[in-house]
Amino acid sequence: MDQSVENISRNVLYPVFLKLDKFDILIVGGGDAGAEKMRYIMKSSPNARITLVAPEFIEEVAEIAGRHEQVIVHKRNFEEGDLEGKKLVIVATDDNKINMGIREMAVARNILTNVADTPDLCDFYLGSIVTKGDLKVAISTNGKSPTFAKRFRMLLEDILPENITETLDRLKIIRDSLKGDFQHKIDVLNQITSNLIEKNDKNGDTGN
Repeated sequence: MDQSVENISRNVLYPVFLKLDKFDILIVGGGDAGAEKMRYIMKSSPNARITLVAPEFIEEVAEIAGRHEQVIVHKRNFEEGDLEGKKLVIVATDDNKINMGIREMAVARNILTNVADTPDLCDFYLGSIVTKGDLKVAISTNGKSPTFAKRFRMLLEDILPENITETLDRLKIIRDSLKGDFQHKIDVLNQITSNLIEKNDKNGDTGN
């Protein structure tokens, strides 16, 4: 094998789609970073259950909490008891020592933790997300360039059709009507979606 190919960096993260209305999230920090994390989560998962703790927080935090009754804001310093029952923790204060301390407490409790703007201290990343109806695409640059992920998200949002859910609904009807074993269903659906893509490609070919 070509040595240059072997040395190519590879993103080994495994993306998952979480039902954030099923468990509790803690955000520590009410500045721009904490508000940004909250905004991104609520944009993608409006029913997410979030508790934010900070001695001070910007207006956007209060606005988001005001629109979502399941979002709770405590105007005070972080307390170790805030970790109780939490499944995800996002640490976004402007004090590295506090961030490290909270992360250590969370890790000791086997809670997945994200420390804002510190990829090496993150168990997970909040990637850029494209949502068109029932279609959701997550984008990750392995923590290297959130700006590129944002630009790529904007590109996908522009090229993906708004009526994609209609196509997905039809595919679900076909899937539910198929008989036979699992492999047969996969083969049929692969053929259908392959033809769909080929058809779109031909329709988009202007000959230029």
